[in-house]
Amino acid sequence: MNITIISVGKLKEKYLKLAIEEYSKRLQRYCKLDIIELNDEKTPDNASEKEEEQIKDKEGKAILKVIKDNSYVIALDLKGKMLSSEEFASLIQDSTVRGISSFTFVIGGSLGISREVLNRADYKLCFSKMTFPHQLFRVMLLEQIYRGYRINNGEPYHK
Repeated sequence: MNITIISVGKLKEKYLKLAIEEYSKRLQRYCKLDIIELNDEKTPDNASEKEEEQIKDKEGKAILKVIKDNSYVIALDLKGKMLSSEEFASLIQDSTVRGISSFTFVIGGSLGISREVLNRADYKLCFSKMTFPHQLFRVMLLEQIYRGYRINNGEPYHK
């Protein structure tokens, strides 16, 4: 199983880097993990709606360049479907049974994900209606992927 996480924005905080390293290490026994960081575009203060769309489109083009054609794309989007950890584990398991061996998770920048990337997505997933920093969200996503593998393998972790 190949898992790619594409994230807009560079991770700077050491404690978040350590958490990502820990979950990446834990996931090694379940999948091949690749994390791709893309530069975020600077958003001027008081940016117009048009300027924000242009920024999202530019980030979206960068995202689309690194998505592999054969990958099942899951976009993290506030308008996506909310799942429990068990349902998320089932999504991964059921997709694998259908022959999918490559997943790409997309975490957009501070303005969200472009329409073009959302159209490319095979699934739109929402963790919460709350807003999270996308740097922290990477850790949360990795933890849920790890939890999903543990659930699917009947291993202790999930409570």
